[in-house]
Amino acid sequence: MPLLFGTAGVPLSSKDRSSEGGVRRIRELNLGALEIEFVQGVRMGEEKARKVGIVAKEDNIVLSCHAPYYINLNSREPEKITASRDRIIHTARISQILGVRSVVFHPAFNHDNPSEVVLERVVRELLLVRETLDAEGNDVVLRPETTGKGTQFGDLIETVKIAKEVPGVLPCIDFSHLHARTNGRYNSYDEFCEILDVTAESLGDQWVKNVHFHISGIEYGLKGEKRHLVLKESDLRFEELMKACHSFGVEGLAICESPNLEKDALLLQQTYRALG
Repeated sequence: MPLLFGTAGVPLSSKDRSSEGGVRRIRELNLGALEIEFVQGVRMGEEKARKVGIVAKEDNIVLSCHAPYYINLNSREPEKITASRDRIIHTARISQILGVRSVVFHPAFNHDNPSEVVLERVVRELLLVRETLDAEGNDVVLRPETTGKGTQFGDLIETVKIAKEVPGVLPCIDFSHLHARTNGRYNSYDEFCEILDVTAESLGDQWVKNVHFHISGIEYGLKGEKRHLVLKESDLRFEELMKACHSFGVEGLAICESPNLEKDALLLQQTYRALG
């Protein structure tokens, strides 16, 4: 599969605001992917998921899902950890019915704990999640996302380490988040190649042939991410990012989270395809 581009949520220009309408609009725009956003909770039943999955298959659109924001596998409260596991599992179950290949989520907050402590806890909890899903025959890939603030667990190395420790887990690399959490680093061809090289060296072809990226413009400060921006209103050198992705020959999904969604998704796709 080549690198396919799509939007985080139903395209803004879709008159039909349902998930099925979003899939059809993605096809009309000649994009290739749609990430279904369950960020406020998984509000989709099994029957609806089957319908959306059928439409996506008919239109040859690849789906992914973003799990609810209310996930913290390093919470100080045990019941919140249990609820976080349940949210990932619930999302993965609906995702399997949808025909989704990847579930993206923000893994944890640091709470002043050392990185190695948080990593151990996140790995432990995800192994339990994977145990449940594997017993059900659910092979949806879980995607901890690189995060945009230092208070959140999930720099590049931490995210790759999770994937190395837990089978059935691969990273979602959010290039904008990495740019923001380092207060402006990771914004050149060489630095983008560094991100891709580190991940490929650690995870090999299973990742190179099945990447999942988030891309947008981003506003940031000393504490990291503030808000998403339109690409051309930000300092993100997306042309160099596309060149790095093309050079590495990665395959998978590139999901745009800019405020103008499909306009920037199309800009990224156009920039990438112009490289030949």
